[in-house]
Amino acid sequence: MAAPAIRPMTPDDWPQVAEIYRAGIATSHATFEVEPPVSWDAFAAAKRPDLMIVAADGDDRVLGWAAAGPVSARAVYQGVVEHSVYVGPHASGQGVGTGLMSALVELADRAGVWTIQSSVFPENTASLRLHERAGFRVVGRRERIARMSYGPLAGRWRDTLLIERRAASTIH
Repeated sequence: MAAPAIRPMTPDDWPQVAEIYRAGIATSHATFEVEPPVSWDAFAAAKRPDLMIVAADGDDRVLGWAAAGPVSARAVYQGVVEHSVYVGPHASGQGVGTGLMSALVELADRAGVWTIQSSVFPENTASLRLHERAGFRVVGRRERIARMSYGPLAGRWRDTLLIERRAASTIH
């Protein structure tokens, strides 16, 4: 497979983005969310437009996506974002996640973001390896932070690992 094209996410991508998100939800190891947002507008409202990308094949089929949004409206946190990255099951193991993470980090650095963070279930070892390769580190464990409300793990309290990547300019 040729390397996928990484490009800005558009409203036309939403059906495929939502489907990939839905597949991630079905694993019970990607998110506490029960379903994707109901619309593009609902999804995009919480994201920074400059930090929403997809990986697409030659037929413009979305293979994966990454997006980030502000963690706070407070001015002091303007350079801190929380991100998500999802790869479709049809593209797993093909370098799509690596391409998306690389592109997201580059875009964030150019946009003046100094911290990219996320929470990952400890059981999601593929995501943790991907993030480690992209320069992320585990900064903490949030024990029993929330309870799953769907699927085979419904009712179970889950831990998450807080991960972050700091821009080189912030490391002393």
